[in-house]
Amino acid sequence: MKGEPIVILLVEDDASHAEIVRRNFEDCRLANRLMHVADGQAALDYLNHRDAFSDPATAPRPGIILLDLRLPKVDGLEVLKSIKSDPKLSSIPVVILTTSKAEMDMVKAYSLHANSYLVKPVDFMKFTELMTTFGFYWVAWNQCPHE
Repeated sequence: MKGEPIVILLVEDDASHAEIVRRNFEDCRLANRLMHVADGQAALDYLNHRDAFSDPATAPRPGIILLDLRLPKVDGLEVLKSIKSDPKLSSIPVVILTTSKAEMDMVKAYSLHANSYLVKPVDFMKFTELMTTFGFYWVAWNQCPHE
């Protein structure tokens, strides 16, 4: 990879899923900084540098956001809507990473300008494979303009 490692903001309330993502990125040697928050309100606070995330040095702007839909405090679709309606945040790619296969959730996510929609496999090995492929595609291969 060229340049600085990108920051990945993982918004995931399931600690075991967050650990799978973290370990997978480490195993693939993707040189990125993974920031994890466990609910939708914390994601919005992180992105807007509020409360515990007021220091931009400890809450750097993510280059990509991995967003679960079923979150405590603020639902993932509301977080997505907030991100994509904010001119300062709207250019950050948001990848939905959820267990929901519901057509309505997919339609709503894409109508709110999600960049991708991934369904978490129940099988551990398939989830690991998904995260490996995601890592290479979005972090290593995909090209984004620098802001």
